[in-house]
Amino acid sequence: MTALLTLAAVLLDTVLGEPRRWHPLVGFGNWAKYLERHLYGDSRLRGVLAVAFAVGPWVALAAVPVWRYWIDIAALYFALGHQSLREHALRVRQALETGSLEEARIRVGYMVSRDTGKMDAQAVAAATVESVLENGNDAVFGALFWFLVAGAPGVLLFRLANTLDAMWGYRTPRYLYFGWAAARFDDVLNFVPARLTALTYAMIGSTRNALRCWRLQARNWESPNAGPVMAAGAGALELGLGGGAYYHGQWEERPPLGVGSAPDAAAITAALRLVRSGVVLWLLLVCGVEALAHA
Repeated sequence: MTALLTLAAVLLDTVLGEPRRWHPLVGFGNWAKYLERHLYGDSRLRGVLAVAFAVGPWVALAAVPVWRYWIDIAALYFALGHQSLREHALRVRQALETGSLEEARIRVGYMVSRDTGKMDAQAVAAATVESVLENGNDAVFGALFWFLVAGAPGVLLFRLANTLDAMWGYRTPRYLYFGWAAARFDDVLNFVPARLTALTYAMIGSTRNALRCWRLQARNWESPNAGPVMAAGAGALELGLGGGAYYHGQWEERPPLGVGSAPDAAAITAALRLVRSGVVLWLLLVCGVEALAHA
């Protein structure tokens, strides 16, 4: 039954994409902002309480065995962002292919937190590919992993924690302590999925390069989970990624990732193909394991 539920949710995401209105994660974001207004303080304890109040009620609600299968499908569908990721990346690629650099900068700005206003075409393509690789874990494989492990409560826990990390997990004066719990919680939940994502990229792309880049470069990346994902993904695609970028007006040096040529518009297509092939591989494995279990 797990395989069928997973297939149904992936199919819904493929056909319907991200809900245009009344997206549950938008509502959750408003709930998190409400909690921040009332619980914020320069304290890790307050951050822990905020995470607990933000996530706990919804995970508990998803664990209630009422309409179980429908809740499972809905939870995974709303947690998946594969089709949305494709749509955003393809808009950037189209703008680059038509020579609309300003449009490409605007479009990639919806995908990344770095400053995009002065990017050249190569930087836009690189930022898009990096976003596709990283979100392949955050919005696709991580969600699939936690759904397979713990059903609707598991995938909700993962996706809501990831959303809180995106809102509070910054090392800025405001969130250095308050956002600590959100960032660490997301790191813990992402530890296994990130490495499975990196392994997926390695299996589908250039395996030797992916494993080598993972082994040598991942440790240099600031995030313990994004490092393996992006290093393995860059190696699998045989692309050179990473390097410095502007964030909030400040130049930040970042280690190099991958090996090979600089990315262009075609590299965006290759990155999307890598993630899509990974989804197909995971679905085949889930179906195969379930078939063997019932043989």
